[in-house]
Amino acid sequence: MKSEIKQICKNIEKKYNVNILFAVENGSRAWRMESKDSDYDVRFVFARPIEEYMQIKQPVNVINLSFDKNLKPCSAD
Repeated sequence: MKSEIKQICKNIEKKYNVNILFAVENGSRAWRMESKDSDYDVRFVFARPIEEYMQIKQPVNVINLSFDKNLKPCSAD
């Protein structure tokens, strides 16, 4: 799963034009309390190109995504 999560992070960098500075596992797996049905929670810190910070309109500062068990993006309903 580690390689799949790395690939998702690379795809996020490309899609959102960001550079992920670091990513960490969060949730039950981080505390070694996962069950066989536990999901994977990943949080990351990112930076945008400097030009995006030097404008009147502030860029979005949170990227929130969900994926199903087949690693397909879930819609935010």
